[in-house]
Order: sequence, then C-alpha cells, then structure tokens
Amino acid sequence: MAKTTTQSRAKSSPSKAAAVASKKAPPVVVTETAPVLSAPELKKVELIDAVVERSGVKKKFAKPAIEAALAILGESLAEGRDLNLRPLGKVKVQRTKEVANAIVMTTRIRRPNMEAAPVEAEDGEIVDAAE
Repeated sequence: MAKTTTQSRAKSSPSKAAAVASKKAPPVVVTETAPVLSAPELKKVELIDAVVERSGVKKKFAKPAIEAALAILGESLAEGRDLNLRPLGKVKVQRTKEVANAIVMTTRIRRPNMEAAPVEAEDGEIVDAAE
C-alpha cells in the first residue's frame, strides 16, 4: 500500500485579518503634557487674609478658627476619613504612603457643579442637586 501525502493549498487571496489590518488607521502617538497651573499655590497666610476680607471678621478671631479647622481636617484625613464639605466638595483618600519626613496621600476631590440650576424639593424648598 502506497502512502499518499496531502499538501495544503496556498491561499490565493489574503486572509481576512490582513485585510482588516490594512484598512485600520495608522497608529497615533500621544504625547503627555504637563498640567497647566492657573495660579500659584494658596498659602495659609493668604487663606487667612481672604477669609478676613470675605467675612469681615477680625484677623485675631479668624486666624485661630482657621488653624483649628485645618488641624481637624488634617487629622481626619490621617485617620483615613472621607470629607464631605460643601462647597469644597467630597474628598476621598485613595491611598497613603509613608516617606522619610511625611505621609503622602493620594486623594480624589469631587466638587459640585456650582453652575447647575437648583432643584426644588417636594415641599417647595430649593435644595442643591447633589444632596
């Protein structure tokens, strides 16, 4: 009995994958850009001055209150607590990392859209849409 071998026929047309690949757009190279800062960072002295100007409270009364509030916020974040402080927004701690002289926290801040129209509750009272 003689052995017969079958040979695979070479395809005369290109495969479907090659046809689809030839129709795809060329790859686009995306370059990363640095974020644009709109203003320099806000220092505590500037914050105190802005609060005094906006509220009309004397600086000697505003400074201890602001420093106490900042201390409480820092302690709360160190404990891993989320903050929900309108109009600042909701601050959520994503992860923390201890380095030589500090604790680095990666947070996510979700601010409400202040331009959104107010929503009217069932009793006729106007409330924020995010509440």
